[in-house]
Amino acid sequence: MRARPAWIALCFTAALTACATSEPSAPPRDSAAPTLFDETRFEECGTAGDEDGNGLADCDDPACAEAPSCQPACGDHQRDPGEECDDGNTLNGDGCEADCTLPRCGNAIVDAGEECDDGNDLDGDRCEADCTSARCGNAIRDAGESCDDGNVANGDGCDSGCGATAALRIKASNARSDHQFGMAVAISADGSTLAVGAPMEDSAATGIDGDQGDSSAPSAGAVYVYAWGGDAWVRQTYVKASNTGEGDMFGASVALSADGSTLAVGALAESSAARGIGGDQSDNSASLAGAVYVFARQGATWHQEAYIKASNADATDQFGASVALSANGATLAVGAIGESSAATGVAGSESDNSASFAGAVYVLGRTGANWQQLAYIKASNTGAGDCFGTSVALSGDGSTLAVSAAVEDSAARGINGNAADNSAASSGAAYVFTSDGTGWRQDAYVKASNTGRADNFGTRVALSSDGSTLAVGAPGEDSSATGIGGNQASNGTLESGAVYVYTRTGLAWSQQAYVKASNTGIADQFGWAIALSTDGSMMAVGAITEDSAARGIGGDQTDNSATASGAVYMFRRDRAAWHQQAYIKATNTDDGDQFGWSVALSSDGTLAVGTPAESGTASGTGNDPDDPSALFSGAVFTYR
Repeated sequence: MRARPAWIALCFTAALTACATSEPSAPPRDSAAPTLFDETRFEECGTAGDEDGNGLADCDDPACAEAPSCQPACGDHQRDPGEECDDGNTLNGDGCEADCTLPRCGNAIVDAGEECDDGNDLDGDRCEADCTSARCGNAIRDAGESCDDGNVANGDGCDSGCGATAALRIKASNARSDHQFGMAVAISADGSTLAVGAPMEDSAATGIDGDQGDSSAPSAGAVYVYAWGGDAWVRQTYVKASNTGEGDMFGASVALSADGSTLAVGALAESSAARGIGGDQSDNSASLAGAVYVFARQGATWHQEAYIKASNADATDQFGASVALSANGATLAVGAIGESSAATGVAGSESDNSASFAGAVYVLGRTGANWQQLAYIKASNTGAGDCFGTSVALSGDGSTLAVSAAVEDSAARGINGNAADNSAASSGAAYVFTSDGTGWRQDAYVKASNTGRADNFGTRVALSSDGSTLAVGAPGEDSSATGIGGNQASNGTLESGAVYVYTRTGLAWSQQAYVKASNTGIADQFGWAIALSTDGSMMAVGAITEDSAARGIGGDQTDNSATASGAVYMFRRDRAAWHQQAYIKATNTDDGDQFGWSVALSSDGTLAVGTPAESGTASGTGNDPDDPSALFSGAVFTYR
């Protein structure tokens, strides 16, 4: 008989005593339930019967109100409050767990459709965040893997067993000391074309495929274009300016269209006083005014299509310090970090030179083979010395433009903060503009979530093709954090550097990730260079003064015996979560090489890394050891 409340037990005992002294014993109870209430009978809870004949059976009878069998319980086939399900048992793995919760990844129960479940939603611990087992080729670097690039192909820098493979090293065809080959790199979205800038190259040649052996124009600059030949890069052309001049630094910036058929080259120190498109290239009366050259490829043959100057070209403007092209090559953005107008916003006065080195950006469009300037853009908070135009990036369709001002001084944080507060010198800022086809407008003023003096937020910016993902580098940031989402408030590791990732929903921008190196170190300058894949799911970050002596992929990050050798870190986004995929060093790591000065990514993840201070004497492509006596000759490493 089930336990009863105390008052029922007392009454029951008294009734039994009275009956025992005054009445004969009750006849045996038959098997049929009584139909009339009989106070001598007692409800037996849990039998589904009406033993006391009051018309209420089992748990419906008040006498069973506190019986354990009548309390709500998981496994009673009744979904009670707090239960997500109840299938009448307490078994796991049958669609309703033993605790009456629905199956989910991360509950430590291997349910149907799951390969594993280790009770968390973390990657890299042998059971991934989606409850699939760790395997080579899933784009997650698990224990025992040197790399994982999302496939099991060989020859792409990470082999079919997720072991590191050597990079392909490229040297200039006329490699010499101080050329700084690799200071700028660009790769087409399809991965078939690579452009490399060597702004200190010294040939006096002009145009396409001139005399590389001439060295009579120091720091004139050159660009080298390579085509992928299936198993190696093949130099396609050697490009010089149409008005090569000593000190012009042609090749300080480069950009390619998605198919690699349009090339833009910045020469930020070119000195012509010409303005607009196709002006007088021979006038050198505006020192450091800067110029941009556009080249087009037909088949395998290149030719210069345009010579472009700012509409308000002036000495020291450094037009061409940064360049970006839309996917079809028909929209061009050019940064001029030394431009000095005090105008703000779009289409302001170009003639006011009262804000030295405020900076400006120019947007140009091509119809057929004819270029014209479409917009003159300034920051919404123009300030002297801000260097607006430090870096520029365009979406694939050319309708979204990101511009940075790496020495802007506002102490604001996040999106659209107080731009007028100049109490954080050289903290840096980024600006996002959009075009509806008829004009440009500023949509966002972007600052770091932990703005700090001299962080240089905006040293580089990158955009995904659809313009919805923005990455901003801040190589002067000082946090000691490592990895993703660490403590931003710690400023104990000076100039370690950081990267900030933002995403756009509609017109609203928000920060998605705060990214640090896996081996954060003093003065590593992580974030000096940034590149995003076309879809924004992969990101390469350069740390030009990282100090490890490791070589190749996945080496020892803790060895700091190669000062300023540099490193590159590959990150991947799964859903909205970022994780580090690879730690990459040069195959010939050496002190001062600054591996990671420039980076570029194709849509399939082909990576190009510039190392302008590399000192090998070799020319052309190949990984053969060579004599490191050609100081600052430079090199580029690619991973496919």
